[in-house]
Amino acid sequence: MKVDVLLGLQWGDEGKGKVVDVLTPRYDVVARFQGGPNAGHTLVFEGKKVVLRSIPSGIFQNHQVNVIGNGVVLDPILFTEEARDLEKQGIAIKKVLKISKKAHLIMPTHRILDSVNEKMKGAGKIGTTGKGIGPTYTDKISRNGLRIGDILHGFEEKYNAAKERHISLLKAYGETPDFQELESKWMDGISYLKEFDLIDSEFYINQQLKAGKSILCEGAQGSMLDVDFGSYPFVTSSNTVCAGACTGLGLAPGKIGEVYGIFKAYCTRVGSGPFPTELFDATGKTIREIGHEFGAVTGRERRCGWIDLVALRYTIMLNGVTQLIMMKSDVLDGFATIKACDAYEINGQVTRDFPFSIDQDIKPVYTELKGWNTDMTGITSEEQFPEEFKAYISFLEEKLEVPITIVSVGPDRRQTILRN
Repeated sequence: MKVDVLLGLQWGDEGKGKVVDVLTPRYDVVARFQGGPNAGHTLVFEGKKVVLRSIPSGIFQNHQVNVIGNGVVLDPILFTEEARDLEKQGIAIKKVLKISKKAHLIMPTHRILDSVNEKMKGAGKIGTTGKGIGPTYTDKISRNGLRIGDILHGFEEKYNAAKERHISLLKAYGETPDFQELESKWMDGISYLKEFDLIDSEFYINQQLKAGKSILCEGAQGSMLDVDFGSYPFVTSSNTVCAGACTGLGLAPGKIGEVYGIFKAYCTRVGSGPFPTELFDATGKTIREIGHEFGAVTGRERRCGWIDLVALRYTIMLNGVTQLIMMKSDVLDGFATIKACDAYEINGQVTRDFPFSIDQDIKPVYTELKGWNTDMTGITSEEQFPEEFKAYISFLEEKLEVPITIVSVGPDRRQTILRN
């Protein structure tokens, strides 16, 4: 048996939560492998809208086991809020969720450090969500982190040592914050975490594979935010590409099977950083309004633009994508003309390859396609697609050289078309 991996190919917010929710019935286990509560996965079903931040998106389906892997960073306060909301909805979360002992904890002081670091960057700020993700990963890499397994062994001593180190840093920045109330809530969250099944997830995942169980690995954010291959420095602090599933769950590379790459029929980005196809005109505003492009966690406006095939080819290559999933096709239903960026012009030279840096003067080279001018939200099969939309799919498959096997025509799980 091999695991399948599902991840975003753009700058995040591609619609991974919905797709995981749709695909989950095929799998016995759904495992989240990186990121933290800065990523919001939105699910819409039975007239309800739910945003998951740390808990895998398979939590609403058929009693599958959900795993938070070692590559995730967890905030006990936000996790407790999220989990208790699910309990109120009748989800027996303590029976279906397992948490890696090796996942790192986001401390109250990490949040404060995140805010201070961002403030010090001034005009060069990254656009962080302020959830403490970066400082937590910084502590992990510098071997100063606090892990979930530590709450079972000498926790008080380890916590106090980490807190004092953070306070010393903050004092050096001229900050003396009062976080007693936040710390009290955090400790309540630690007590709640102890009620869950805390596991050595690398053994659990591999044992499940050996037993013939099917596993779906769920990524957070998007490949263009990967700390190594994304639009650095405007990236997240973890590896969002497929390789992150190996390090974030304890899997050998040879255990990777299908790789599902998710993208929008257009492109969005939230926060700071370069965005070659960004639209600053009425078209961009229309896409934002129709697509409800506002951050699931922060509520911030997402920047909108036409689809960027240069970036998509790059992330498809990095991830070894075997199947593509196109989201939010219906957002473009009313456009007479659809544009797709198939190359960049940089200093008078045209290239189809993604450059070292996109923080430079880049002119998108567009191909124009005829729009379909059809409301697709009620479509239930591929045969009902307008001819112009079929042509758009064919164009994308030709340029990306990977089949599009699933198409979303609306936010509800029922508005998902599986292609033959």
